[in-house]
Amino acid sequence: MTGNRVLVVDDEDSVRWALTKALERAGYRVDLAADGASGLSAAENPDVDLALLDVRLPGRDGLAVLGDLRRRRPDLPVIMMTAYGTLQIAVEAMKQGAYDYIGKPFDVDELLLVVGKALEAQALTREVSRLRRLAEERFELGGIVGGSPAMQQIFKAVGKVAGTDLTVLLRGESGTGKELIARAVHENSRRTGRPFVPVNCAAIPRELLESELFGHERGAFTGAAAARRGRFEQADGGTVFLDEVGDMDLSLQTKLLRVLQERRIERLGGEGSIPVDVRIVAATNQDLERAVGMKTFREDLFYRLNVVSIHLPPLRDRREDIPALATHFLAAFAREEHTTPKVFSPDAVGLLARYGWPGNVRELENVVKRAAALAPTPLVLPDHLPDGVRTRAGAEARAGGPEAFPVEWIRTEMARLRGTLDGGLHAHFVAGVERPLFELILQRTGGNQVKAAALLGINRNTLRKRIKALDVGRPGKPGRSAEDDAAD
Repeated sequence: MTGNRVLVVDDEDSVRWALTKALERAGYRVDLAADGASGLSAAENPDVDLALLDVRLPGRDGLAVLGDLRRRRPDLPVIMMTAYGTLQIAVEAMKQGAYDYIGKPFDVDELLLVVGKALEAQALTREVSRLRRLAEERFELGGIVGGSPAMQQIFKAVGKVAGTDLTVLLRGESGTGKELIARAVHENSRRTGRPFVPVNCAAIPRELLESELFGHERGAFTGAAAARRGRFEQADGGTVFLDEVGDMDLSLQTKLLRVLQERRIERLGGEGSIPVDVRIVAATNQDLERAVGMKTFREDLFYRLNVVSIHLPPLRDRREDIPALATHFLAAFAREEHTTPKVFSPDAVGLLARYGWPGNVRELENVVKRAAALAPTPLVLPDHLPDGVRTRAGAEARAGGPEAFPVEWIRTEMARLRGTLDGGLHAHFVAGVERPLFELILQRTGGNQVKAAALLGINRNTLRKRIKALDVGRPGKPGRSAEDDAAD
């Protein structure tokens, strides 16, 4: 990372002199400032790549200056320095977004190591941001992100059905985004602007669900001190979303069927019916055909609900959407916390893409927001992901057979590089597999090219040509024969 410009902000002449000598010997360009005000002014230079900032400064202290730097240059890594190292200062510095914290007197080699790591992380962050901008052909509908063929078909289905009043049944595993699709249907219909009223049929006790849906009159049951409108009346003119409708009691299914047929409801304890103008969108994670066969779900109600059926695939079946979804949730977290959006490193995205996501999009959202909260820099690394995601991602790839990991890697790379390597994808993917393959085989054979060629099933001349083309190995390392080293 030599050639980068480092800003040193310290009020001691001797410290500025020592750091200048050490940094220039390492190949860095150095700018100097003796107080916070001049440091902030110098940091406005976009060529400054990193700041070394003392905590104790004349005028404003370094932590206050750090806060200003984070607001003005959120992309600038800042390493704090102080001779007054306390846990409180360290915690406060990291909370405000410092990359790292070093106590005085410091070891020059250690300082240069931290500077190098900070600049590498910054370079990777910028590269990921560039690739993300290039690959950001995201398709979005009402907060639903998906460029995969499966999601594009769902978007088309929503577009076709939204302009009608047909009843829609959304099917799919928990966490796949059924309520988001239901809201998209509502918001793109003539009922937009009218109430969208969700009801989780599995979360409300059965004895209370009837009153919740249809309301009750005063004195209908113990505790009913006043009449109350139910969800259907509240949604008049709009949409009722019946989530987990498969969990509804059979007796209540009969009353729901009557609402679908007659468009009228009866309050609990009431004597007359009340007309309602609502559209019904229902959702389930159950196999309703099987439930009908087992007599736990009414067949006539199933056909009334299943006018238009939309199936939402689990996240593991549309892994190409994971990078865009992860970016979407990072941006959402930044908006909620009023911070600068972070980015995932390619290795972290690879782990996300290989994990099976039993909790689907809801689980991904939780993991992304947790990682964003734990990452101290704008770059989210694999270490910031939960242990379960890291370990199970590798296990699931291995369990899928020898082709599982390459398939997921190719899928992730295609999403990451969309449109940036037109005409060069074959060379990119072949090199991505060939180099590590040769390196591993040569490690296994201790650098013996004859044995490596035999294992690979190619002749030694071909192996040597590919080693040279791929720049595999250096003198004295696997990939070079003893004759090669002697020739050097």
